[in-house]
Amino acid sequence: MTQPISYHNPVLLKETVEGLHIHPSGVYVDVTFGGGGHSREILSRLGPKGKLYAFDQDTDALENTIDDPRFMLIHQNFGYMKRFLRLYGVKQVDGILADLGVSSHQFDEAARGFSTRFDARLDMRMNQEQELDAVIVLNTYSEEDLMRIFKSYGELRIAQRLAQRVVTAREESEIISVADLKEICAPLVPERIEHKLMAQVFQAIRIEVNKEMEVLYDFLRQSEEILKIGGRLSVISYHSLEDRPVKRFMRNGLFEGEPEKDVFGRSSVPFRKIGKMIIPSREEIKLNNRARSAKLRIAEKIERE
Repeated sequence: MTQPISYHNPVLLKETVEGLHIHPSGVYVDVTFGGGGHSREILSRLGPKGKLYAFDQDTDALENTIDDPRFMLIHQNFGYMKRFLRLYGVKQVDGILADLGVSSHQFDEAARGFSTRFDARLDMRMNQEQELDAVIVLNTYSEEDLMRIFKSYGELRIAQRLAQRVVTAREESEIISVADLKEICAPLVPERIEHKLMAQVFQAIRIEVNKEMEVLYDFLRQSEEILKIGGRLSVISYHSLEDRPVKRFMRNGLFEGEPEKDVFGRSSVPFRKIGKMIIPSREEIKLNNRARSAKLRIAEKIERE
């Protein structure tokens, strides 16, 4: 099946896959299949004995599946990567790729409620089969929890005032649409930075709906467990909330603090960094504006001392 061009334009395609240092007979995992761009590039470098497992919880992504005996698409959240790979008899792999964030398709489909550009129901679910969506978050979460979400996940200075306005507004009528949320935010959002602030508001709610940070932490821990020694981890992140834990985990295997050192001052870490952080070229950003905030980090699993 050919890939729908409009579904998702893969970011840093060559750099991300080259970072995996593909062995033709190796076993690889693409945990964010989407339109299948990165998966197709991996398959182009695999030999007949190679194998690629891909994950995507979005039902829409299943339409992009690849007809190749070396390929298996698993319709699950990649936070369950280890569990579902084991169902297929896979305990260790040679490389894992993750392109974090929202696909172009999810942003561009008005009914999915991810974008401020369309007036639609506030959905924001990456997994359309789950119950929790943005409408439930906005209408049932306490003021304290809403403030935490806006502050932690949106890094919004207006977090407290916005949470108060949401709680007040929903007493009058249920918050259902993008227009409803924009109306609530309007008095707190100066016109000159409206686009930026609304993007932060939507990001905060989306991260909560999809439990994105919890999934990311689970995924990184599992990556250390299932990568072979010498296996590569290639991760693209789009905002600091994602990039910080990726950077820290690749550096020392922890999300906070520093690893313990032995009597000789040496610390045991699971990865070594491969090269410097990579960002898209000006040419790529011109072709795909959504690549502008992408950061690629690559690490290789090493033997702990």
